[in-house]
Amino acid sequence: MRPIRAAIVGTGTIARLHAESLQALSDEVSVVAAVDVEGGRLAEFCSRHGISVRYPELPAMLECRRPELVHVCTPPNLHCEQALACLRAGASVVLEKPATMSLRELDLLAAEEGGGGPWVATISQHRFGSGVRRLRAAMEQGALGRPLLAVCHTMWFRDDAYFEIPWRGRWDTEGGGPTMGHGIHQMDVLLAVLGDWVEVSALAYQQARDTETEDLSVAHVRFANGAVATVANSVLSPRQESYLRFDFERATVELSHLYGYGDDDWRISPAPGFGEQVLDAWKSGEWGLRSGHRTQIALIARSLRAGTPPPVTSADARRTLQLIAGIYASAFGRRPVRRDELETDSPFYGRMKGDGPRW
Repeated sequence: MRPIRAAIVGTGTIARLHAESLQALSDEVSVVAAVDVEGGRLAEFCSRHGISVRYPELPAMLECRRPELVHVCTPPNLHCEQALACLRAGASVVLEKPATMSLRELDLLAAEEGGGGPWVATISQHRFGSGVRRLRAAMEQGALGRPLLAVCHTMWFRDDAYFEIPWRGRWDTEGGGPTMGHGIHQMDVLLAVLGDWVEVSALAYQQARDTETEDLSVAHVRFANGAVATVANSVLSPRQESYLRFDFERATVELSHLYGYGDDDWRISPAPGFGEQVLDAWKSGEWGLRSGHRTQIALIARSLRAGTPPPVTSADARRTLQLIAGIYASAFGRRPVRRDELETDSPFYGRMKGDGPRW
């Protein structure tokens, strides 16, 4: 089969991971163009990654190069318009997180998907490391028992200089603070493991950074399976850590890392009397695969070649984005919020700040 024709839109920092991941699939994917409004940055990116065709604008690239897959690596406020253009040109899209600025925008993209494509895929790279795969397999086998309690903490540090880039820390261009742009990675894993959430109670604060958005949020989340979780998202934490903990009836499973994990970053602690059963299930699972863009992008390309939806569909992405909307709705409304409240008549459906914020 001929290689998939792929393009990259936006050539900033994160685009490097996409280019390297696609280059590792050279037998399956051919990068036919890159797009950026900043000519110097575009030229440097294309030179570094061996991309011969450059465009300053997306419409011209779509018309001339006819890609089948477009990786959108631009700031969040541009995702929806650019992804719509790609989908309407018949190209599937890969979106960095957050996929869109709101649930409404994500629903607009989902409405453009076809039964056989094009599709929307969202980068959720931490779902694809062997640790999460091993945890989910042990759960499916029943080796861990019922999930009871989880902890999901994104404790990162971003100084004032980080927010000097004009689009950061603003509702209209970034969509939110660390809840939207940073903690989304760990919350996505939380939901991949525990499934549907039903209610959230949250608080958001402006503690130290001079931004429009929050720089800290904390939440209590209740899940359909009865589990509960505490969630904290911060850009104020000098000792940085991404921490996930799942307490099951028969074991505690923990993950501590920063921007990506390997097998050594996991720890499992069986409950008394369940050591052999738990450890056998844990050891028999998948090993040896770090979380990262490369694994997920390879799976996206292979699903496209097979004519099947990508891993982490628009529906998967929506569940994570809906939890973020629920955290903001609860924090700014100062009350618990149910998942089913966040429909089209909610102010938090069309924008993450809803009718808030109330600092």
